Amino acid sequence: MISSEMQAKPLILITNDDGITASGLRALIEVVRPLGRIVIVAPDKPQSGTSHSVTMHHPLRLKKIRSESGYVEYSSNGTPADCIKLAYKIILKRKPDLLISGINHGSNSSINIIYSGTMAAVFEGAMAGVPSIGFSLLEFGTDADFSAAKLYAGRIIREVMSKKLPEGICLNVNIPYVPASDIKGIRICRQAGGTWLEDFDIRKDPKGEAYYWLKGVFARIGDGEDTDEYALEHKYVSIVPVNFDFTDYPAINELKQWNFSS
Repeated sequence: MISSEMQAKPLILITNDDGITASGLRALIEVVRPLGRIVIVAPDKPQSGTSHSVTMHHPLRLKKIRSESGYVEYSSNGTPADCIKLAYKIILKRKPDLLISGINHGSNSSINIIYSGTMAAVFEGAMAGVPSIGFSLLEFGTDADFSAAKLYAGRIIREVMSKKLPEGICLNVNIPYVPASDIKGIRICRQAGGTWLEDFDIRKDPKGEAYYWLKGVFARIGDGEDTDEYALEHKYVSIVPVNFDFTDYPAINELKQWNFSS
């Protein structure tokens, strides 16, 4: 039976896109566990780059991994977005008080947010009216040091819990990979312009059939001291407030002047 003291604590849902065993997720759990009742629903394998994809053509499964007072972990064969939907409808049967995704191994700054499974889960939260935050560390290594990321994640989470995010707004937080003592602070930023210069590495399988491996390098487009890329380059934690409404409102009036009837 859950004590009244435990019931009074906020219900916090955690996920990621690197999988249930990822060290970034484990670091985030350490930060958040003292702050409320914790439910983790995370993919059973890496799902980086899945963006907001959902599963419709094969069954979804849940596996309970660990359960104790005020804390439970599940893994799923679905995407990060699937994990949030399963949490809402099957496990919690309600919306959580806070949703946190990460800590991602690698950047989700600039245009990378479009491809991010980490941030797709955050959008799921925002669309449901749940305060939601995504955290990413600018280091892909599985043995990355998350000390600085944990410090700043804790500060940001506690501030969000004490305030109220604007409706429909979620936070995309990126953390430079430097010692905590070298981080200069936190900056509220806009998303930098950028693109991926992509190509395919063409290879042959043992039967001589061609297969293709996507590769590319990130290229920043434009600049500005108010962007997330600038902040990260200068050793600041970047916070970009993000709205899932993709409408370009200034373009509406311009397009209304066009003649689509001829």
